[in-house]
Amino acid sequence: MSSQNANKLAMSYDLDLFCVAPNAKPPVCKILNYGKYRFEQQKQQKASKKNQHVTEIKEVQLTPVIGQHDLETKARKAREFILNGNKVNCCVYFRGRQLSHKEVGEDVMNRFLALLEDVSSIDKAPFWEEKRYTVILAPSKKKQEKKNAENEN
Repeated sequence: MSSQNANKLAMSYDLDLFCVAPNAKPPVCKILNYGKYRFEQQKQQKASKKNQHVTEIKEVQLTPVIGQHDLETKARKAREFILNGNKVNCCVYFRGRQLSHKEVGEDVMNRFLALLEDVSSIDKAPFWEEKRYTVILAPSKKKQEKKNAENEN
């Protein structure tokens, strides 16, 4: 059908002519209420955004000379972040001569990871970045599945 005939037909129904596939040979068009169509599209976009979960990356800073109780406190806070579904970026910061004893920082990081091994998994393995020793933790799959099962009940 020619575009003129299609426009006349759409006007007779008091609707709009909407081109669905302009690149097709011949182009495919539809007669519909364009306002209602746009409303439905916006509604679908809102619904898809609502179902998305944006994960944030929270940061926990440690030092090589951190005390045991302080380490447990930081681990407790990191556990909260992980149970809320966020990733945790854990950094051991070195200052001055502390950098000559990297093994102390690695030991602190290993103790921290041991405190969180039941709720987290290592998303990105520990790595050195200038004066920082960094690891990224993500919520473990097992805990996520348990949490989802509890929410369904």
